[in-house]
Amino acid sequence: MSTVASPAGVPPAYGGGRLLLITIALILGPLVQVFDTATVSIALRHMQGELSATQDQIAWVITSYLITLTVFTPVWGVLGGMFGRKRLILICIAGFTSSAMLAGHSMSLSEILVWRAVQGFFGSALLPLGMSSLLTIYPREKLGIAMAWWGVGMMFGPVFGPTIGGYVTEYLTWRWAFYINLPIGVTAFLMTAFLVPRTGVRTFRKFNYYGFVTLGIAIASLQFILDRGERYDWFESPMMVTIALVGFAALWLFIVNVFTTSTPFIEPVLFKDRDYLAGTVLRTLFGVLIFGSLVIMPPFIQDIGGYPPLLSGYAMAPRGAGTMLASFLVGYLLPYVDPRKVIATAMIVMAATMWQLSTFTEDIDMTAFVINNFVQGLAFGAFMVPLNSVAFVTLKPELRDAGTSFYSLVNNIGRSLGVALFSSYLVRSSQTYQSTLTEHVRPDNEIFRHIHLPAPWSLTDPVGLAALERAVVQQAKLLAYIADYQLITVVILVCMPALLFMKNPHKHRAARPAAARPAAA
Repeated sequence: MSTVASPAGVPPAYGGGRLLLITIALILGPLVQVFDTATVSIALRHMQGELSATQDQIAWVITSYLITLTVFTPVWGVLGGMFGRKRLILICIAGFTSSAMLAGHSMSLSEILVWRAVQGFFGSALLPLGMSSLLTIYPREKLGIAMAWWGVGMMFGPVFGPTIGGYVTEYLTWRWAFYINLPIGVTAFLMTAFLVPRTGVRTFRKFNYYGFVTLGIAIASLQFILDRGERYDWFESPMMVTIALVGFAALWLFIVNVFTTSTPFIEPVLFKDRDYLAGTVLRTLFGVLIFGSLVIMPPFIQDIGGYPPLLSGYAMAPRGAGTMLASFLVGYLLPYVDPRKVIATAMIVMAATMWQLSTFTEDIDMTAFVINNFVQGLAFGAFMVPLNSVAFVTLKPELRDAGTSFYSLVNNIGRSLGVALFSSYLVRSSQTYQSTLTEHVRPDNEIFRHIHLPAPWSLTDPVGLAALERAVVQQAKLLAYIADYQLITVVILVCMPALLFMKNPHKHRAARPAAARPAAA
């Protein structure tokens, strides 16, 4: 691999105000992508009615976007070094915002799907290139502060996106779920153009098209299975089995290519860095947890607690507030504490809050739920910021573009895996519990000869039997949610040993002098 860059040295030191503006500029690009994902999801029902689409058809608005977003994420690890991060960030912000406007202006579902796919392509660059640039701007000892700002920006979309998306969709039109990207996109473009310096080590190497195509097929297959598996009954469908086999074959060909070519699409040397390897595993877990739990918690308080959708949305806001608060606090404390201990503590707290949710009954105390949600948010922030910092603290500057691209890829996969895993497990568990409970609710059951059923229930009267059936369904749902929360708890605890592979970055810095950061290229 040949490298062409300006001579090594320390880049200009930025004052506090200038550094803050650069940081905001680099966060706004990824923020518009995350924000768009949250707002459009809320508008699907309104889009379905106006476009006369079926539920299966309208779901492709999300699926087409997620597939292209995930497939093209690894590409920017190569292109970022070849063409420069800033240039690509500007092109992709402009492309993402423009395609959002065109999607909002579309008159048919097919038009929207095309522009959503284009959005996914341009959006796939914004997270990895933005993070890579941020890592280069900040000195190693201040990566915690950089990741604190990053964490706050990335939580803006999940926290405020559904609320804003629901508001504009309800009071304006679903098209504004796309149009609302314009002010954020224009601001991000202008701030990046005028404030962000050209950063990174310029690298030029042969683009491995074979590796890209095989990995793309594997990722697209996995994304399709995770996104549509529940709808097609998973591997009971011959189509899903075929897609899985194609994806597995493509992944095998990609792995063989990685270890047999001189210019692999993804550098294997990335995974020789223990901190980065452990970080990718835990980053996948983070994607699974934050999006998997986000999918089941609002329906939990609606289905089980009987709270209206608007109140359930407000009840989720404390988690975002907790994440933002913890991100700031932990980011500024990281230079003085062992980040591994912070991550471990955060994982224990996450597991405890999830387990507590499994103890809730139908009489959900909203105050207790909000407190749990806020503490959970604190744990998410305390987990994410040190993890992002440790994962890249020892990674060589020339590997940052590839590293952030793969890091973003596993987060996207984790997000889809979490949604698919916990949604599917919830449905299956509910069906299983309902079947089990129904088997025991029979007139010939000896238990019912010795107890008196409450007045609304009856095993002989049709009205009473219907009321009893509703109670059984409700109880089955509650047990399914409990099982989901317990599963999340187990997943968190099982992943904790990955921390053993991480090193203490403070000892690493003490063992060798601080290396000069790469000069602006």
